[in-house]
Amino acid sequence: MELHPRVDDDHFEGFRHSFDEIHTEVDKLEKQVIEVERHYESAGNVQGSNSKGVSVVKEKGRGKSLVGTKKLLQDAPRMETAAAKRMQELMRQFSTILRQITQHKWAWPFLEPVDVEGLGLHDYYEIIDKPMDFGTIKNKMEAKDDTGYKNVREIYADVRLIFKNAMKYNDEKHDVHVMAKTLLEKFEDKWLQLLPKVAEEEKREIEEEAQTQLDNQHAQEMTYAKIAKDLASELDEVDLRLTKLKEMVIQNCRKLSTGERKKLVTALAKLSPENLQRALGIVAENNPSFESTQVEVVLDLDAQSDYTLWRLQHFVKGALEDQPKICGGTTIDIDTEEKKTNSRKRREFCDALVNNLTKTRKLSNL
Repeated sequence: MELHPRVDDDHFEGFRHSFDEIHTEVDKLEKQVIEVERHYESAGNVQGSNSKGVSVVKEKGRGKSLVGTKKLLQDAPRMETAAAKRMQELMRQFSTILRQITQHKWAWPFLEPVDVEGLGLHDYYEIIDKPMDFGTIKNKMEAKDDTGYKNVREIYADVRLIFKNAMKYNDEKHDVHVMAKTLLEKFEDKWLQLLPKVAEEEKREIEEEAQTQLDNQHAQEMTYAKIAKDLASELDEVDLRLTKLKEMVIQNCRKLSTGERKKLVTALAKLSPENLQRALGIVAENNPSFESTQVEVVLDLDAQSDYTLWRLQHFVKGALEDQPKICGGTTIDIDTEEKKTNSRKRREFCDALVNNLTKTRKLSNL
């Protein structure tokens, strides 16, 4: 059976080249759409987590316009510098407390690390998990790297540890125990005077951190909103190009003669059940009223469009060429390998054309 579409090889290759360009662009756009979808899914999960930090500034951020997000992000380094300066001021005030404690007449046992070997305290490390002294605290406060203290609460904890260690290792009647207990009480009194400022700064840090997080989310929303808008425009353009390409293909499809239609009917009858179902699917794609999955199907070729018949003709030709022909128990190839390849290319092109048109329309609806 010889089928003669009006689309010659030059036309076909031109259509295929245009289609390949569109197909590549659709794949690229699809990856971008997936990225945008993942972002919004992730954003939905974050909002649903009801983060404590975000809730602190929820009311503040609710009415904030995204227009100001860029300025807020530019101000972030300045805010971090201001927070660091405030913490430095708190540490300076804490240093004053330390100086008062370390200058007390009973502070001398705690100024340097315990001389475990010199004093013969062989069980010291069995009782004390983390030794601490004011000399170690001073060195850590002056450290310029990551080993230094980040905030005053860390220093406060180490100061308490000095006295708690001494009270834990020494009996209540021991002089060092009494000295540690006395200095701890004095230290706690002075700490309570500074504590309101520490708590205020901590609250402020939480709010600023949450605000920064919210600003970052707003900035991301602006970025992805622009990406989504650009994608919509690009997808509309691709959809238009693909539609025009389909129209050009349809215009190059001449009407099948009566004889060609009869040959097509005969060829359809030779298809394998699987290929026949695919052929009926091609008809259904362009004829919504046609039910290809029914047990009995009546196919009226005269009721089909020229484009549908052209696609059907190419599919049937390629399918028959791919199907082995049984003759006298021997399998015979219907055509040469070159014809098979050309026919398969045309069939794949036609199928992909419609599939990608549907694909871009689905993407453009996102």
